[in-house]
Amino acid sequence: MASGGWCEYYCESSRIPEAHSPRVLMSKPPPSQSERVITLVVDGKRFTVNPSLFTKHPNTMLGRMFSSPMEIKPNDSGEYRILNGISSHIFRAVLDYYRTGVLPCPSSESVHEVREACDYLLIPFNEKTVKTNNLRDFLNELSNDGAKQQFREYLEPLIIPAMVMCARKGERECQIVVLMEDDVIEWDDEYPPAVGEEHIQRVHSNDLCRFFKYFENRDIAKDLLREKGLKKIRIGIEGFPTTKEKVKVRPTTGRMEVVYNYIQRPFVRMSWEKDEAKSRHVDFTCVKIKTEIAPDAEAATLVSAGEDEETNVI
Repeated sequence: MASGGWCEYYCESSRIPEAHSPRVLMSKPPPSQSERVITLVVDGKRFTVNPSLFTKHPNTMLGRMFSSPMEIKPNDSGEYRILNGISSHIFRAVLDYYRTGVLPCPSSESVHEVREACDYLLIPFNEKTVKTNNLRDFLNELSNDGAKQQFREYLEPLIIPAMVMCARKGERECQIVVLMEDDVIEWDDEYPPAVGEEHIQRVHSNDLCRFFKYFENRDIAKDLLREKGLKKIRIGIEGFPTTKEKVKVRPTTGRMEVVYNYIQRPFVRMSWEKDEAKSRHVDFTCVKIKTEIAPDAEAATLVSAGEDEETNVI
């Protein structure tokens, strides 16, 4: 009998004794999708699974890779090395997600690493799909998602119009202060603040003020602005003048001094200048004029020039 292509089946019957049961030879059918197994190598460890397990979630990366027809090929050993940077502990939890719909975070791995694995494998990361005892880190990851979405929604109606207004004036950078909707700004036309606040763009938004009070949100906003090609980005909270409190005269100089009331509000600074180095430096060329002078006079002139140069160094 040829090996591999055939196998023996013993038919049992209540009418025929087992000793006299006929031996029937039949062809072994090819393995079905539910019977086929594959080997995945993750973090140096091998996992033998049925690919139909992944196709139950076709929108995930593994579901797409092992859908019919298969677009990926195994290596020379017949194995699939497709995962990079994911530990074997996390992948075991990933397999639980494909079996049960819930991914339990391993106690040996951080929630952030589980989150990165979910992003790589296109597995939803939310309260329905991920379970962990580390509630603080889990909620922090959800807050990061919410902050990204919220700042994208603030960009179009609030941030970009202020930047466009500066660009239309020929500016290459912009500073925006975010005020509360009930903040009152009353500057004296005769004695305005002396630190250039008249050139700052103002945005009134209670939601954006609350958004920027969190340090993590400010970092996320910086990353999103960098993705849009902006540079020299600074986001923080500082004092902003609101109303004039008093005007007094300095006794030593006789100059007028204006005192304003300040409130702490978020600010955003950014630049879109392309040739920054060229616009910050101006080269001057000194024209040298050669004249006929006596050697002693020339030496005296050089000494005098050297002394002047030293006295002008700051």
